[in-house]
Amino acid sequence: MTDTAPRHPRRSALRLLGGAMAVAAAAPLPAHAAGEGRAVPARRGRGPEQNSRVEGLLARLTLDEKISLLHGATDPRPLGQAGYVPGVERLGIPPLRLADGPAGVRVTRHATALPAPVMLASAFDPDLARRYGRVIGREGRALGQDVLLSPMVNLIRTPYAGRNFETFSEDPLLTAHLVAAEIEGIQDEGLIATVKHFALNNQERDRMSVDVRVDERTLHETELRGFEAAVAAGAGAVMGAYNKVDGTYACENEALLTGVLRERWGFTGFVMTDWSAAHSTREALLAGCDLEMPDGTHFGAPLVSAVRDGSVSEAHVDRAVRRVLGVMDRFGLLDGTVPDRPARDAAAGAAVAREVAEAGATLLRNTDGTLPLTAGGSVAVIGPTGARPLVSGGGSAHVVPDHADSPLDAIRRRAARVTHALGEDVFGKPLPASALEPAFATEAQHVEPGRTWRYDGTLTVDVTETWTLVLHHSGTPPLRPRVLLDGEDLFPVRPGWDEYFTGGLLTHADDGLSVRRRTLTLTRGGHRLAVTARGGDTGGLFRLRRITEGTRAQDVAEAVRAARAARDVVLFAYEDAIEGQDRATVALPGNQERLIEAVTAANPRTTVVLNTSSATAMPWLERTGAVLQMYYAGQEGAAATAAVLYGERDPGGRLTQTFPADDDHHPVAGDPRRYPGVDGTEHYTEGVHIGHRWYDAEDVRPLFPFGHGLSYTSFAYRDPDARWTGDGLDVAFTVRNTGPREGTDVPQVYAGPAPDLPLDQPVRVLAGYRRLTLRAGEERRVTVRVERRTLSSWDPQLHDWVLGTGPRTLWIGASSRDLRLRTRVRVGG
Repeated sequence: MTDTAPRHPRRSALRLLGGAMAVAAAAPLPAHAAGEGRAVPARRGRGPEQNSRVEGLLARLTLDEKISLLHGATDPRPLGQAGYVPGVERLGIPPLRLADGPAGVRVTRHATALPAPVMLASAFDPDLARRYGRVIGREGRALGQDVLLSPMVNLIRTPYAGRNFETFSEDPLLTAHLVAAEIEGIQDEGLIATVKHFALNNQERDRMSVDVRVDERTLHETELRGFEAAVAAGAGAVMGAYNKVDGTYACENEALLTGVLRERWGFTGFVMTDWSAAHSTREALLAGCDLEMPDGTHFGAPLVSAVRDGSVSEAHVDRAVRRVLGVMDRFGLLDGTVPDRPARDAAAGAAVAREVAEAGATLLRNTDGTLPLTAGGSVAVIGPTGARPLVSGGGSAHVVPDHADSPLDAIRRRAARVTHALGEDVFGKPLPASALEPAFATEAQHVEPGRTWRYDGTLTVDVTETWTLVLHHSGTPPLRPRVLLDGEDLFPVRPGWDEYFTGGLLTHADDGLSVRRRTLTLTRGGHRLAVTARGGDTGGLFRLRRITEGTRAQDVAEAVRAARAARDVVLFAYEDAIEGQDRATVALPGNQERLIEAVTAANPRTTVVLNTSSATAMPWLERTGAVLQMYYAGQEGAAATAAVLYGERDPGGRLTQTFPADDDHHPVAGDPRRYPGVDGTEHYTEGVHIGHRWYDAEDVRPLFPFGHGLSYTSFAYRDPDARWTGDGLDVAFTVRNTGPREGTDVPQVYAGPAPDLPLDQPVRVLAGYRRLTLRAGEERRVTVRVERRTLSSWDPQLHDWVLGTGPRTLWIGASSRDLRLRTRVRVGG
């Protein structure tokens, strides 16, 4: 049987997508997302699905050549990028090189390490997002790349998700604005942007297999809004997710890939799989997947066979090739009109990196004038990330930076006296020689090339306690030393791709050795220790260290002494997020809570700087003088952090995700069906009440609300006014800087439910915002545009958007919980 007949009635297929024929009636996207009112360059415009150049090439390609364009292959001249698609040299079709790049271009060469996207989002500034995209776009082309595997637009649904730092926000509106602007910036430089992961890839746990169940309305009002904005901005490619959606893998989900993406939104680019996310040949191709990465497991030889035996028509192969070539042609790759590859502009990239880090710096707490610090004073810098910058998270976001100074050095340039204490030695202390029988050189054990080194002895523990054994080693995973303790392999090779999703702070020592850790309780007495290490072709080196309750107590005591001797303390706390792994708790890892409690008890003028990926619980909050959220601040993070700490820059960031008080009070807490799923299935039963909407609906008090962030000055709002314009609202109000210095404010507009809609609606939704900087005493009349789409809801009976008419309440405030003005307006006339 061939694939020419439909596999199911179109009515059932369209229930999820909501009726492709309703496209013309769909409400317009925000101006930030749709690029309204200005010409759209060809490399950002959608363009025709067919053109004569593409059709001419398609007619000359052999079947094998066509299929070679639909899957990845080995790059003959690799630059360490994620993927490669060979071209067809005889027809002048060039290859495509695809690089990761949520926070800079991930290849083996130097690139600008930008702050994490979540920090970019904290600036609430689409124009800054556009310039962020331009840096990546230029550098991607300069570094020989054609396709960027970014931006990630999945919403922050759970605080545990390991890639929250790679995306923007829990809020659909803010996410849509920022992803559209970043894509415009990337593609203005001639690099093809890939929005990912389509769709509902909101966690790393079980991401390869979890089946996400979501109702139609929740899907459209939350997760899909950012993807729709990306398509409207002209994204050249879409990456399918690993997970299933309503029982079908995302990369073979026709309702998503064809119904929503192409028929409803009019997407004409190409769809690729996430790496090894394909599960079929015929089903994936017919559903609308065009490109399998990183190889041809399903779209290589199996696709050739399927066409030749008639189970897949060549017309579907042509459709996928047409989409790939169409995007290449749109970007000038087929006719030679693509501009020459530019040189990197490292200085310009660094300037944007610093601007983003300063703009996204979010001051969560500041009491008794703790900040800004006074230049020339004495400061104790505490914490491993004080002396060693945490540039980025691990996995796809890892970048080889041009440089990355430490905050310690940046603070030394401003303070008269600076001391540093680790507080927690994350790389371990040397094993005492008396603990090993026989002894060996645990700090520098060399293994000669071609040799195998073995140890079989006893590790003696004086008291029963928790140990973390830390292995530093050279060589790739197959050459990692095998360490057996009482017969158990402490550092086995991780399954699948997990071994390769590394980076960040904890995975490499200062001298470049790779680091692995294993925590376990060791009982008093002797334990058999066996080590096998191979030298390989070039020889090897390893160290074996430990972290114990005793070593941690020594580290804390040293930090307390430093805190007592200084006027101010800046304590750097961290959380090292890595792709492929979720967090287990919102608490800080390791011994950091105990460290903060001890240091703040010794010196209440303690500022905690958080280099974390996502929301963090703070049982120690009331003991601190200040808390500054810096996420993963990129290569210029040290300079930006010091500039904010010393008041050279006003902290301009606001939270794009709600910070819960603890692990028991957030949208997926206590319900394993919501997260991580039960029996392989996860249910989005919170519906449209995602993020700050859930806290309002359930009347749960967060630690810090969405939109929260302090300034070194103060602002007041007055005189609200709103009017209906026929396609949205204009909300006007006056903002005044009532403090003693220039500062940045981000007033936010929230809209209440529509009385005319018989749907379960959020208590309020973010409807608009404005970032502005005012001098001391300055005031400005601000108008915030609220788009029709924001005032609309998805009607699951009509399978379309409906405007929420009637009298609606509007709030204006400094966060979702700090609402200072209120007014009412009739929507719909």
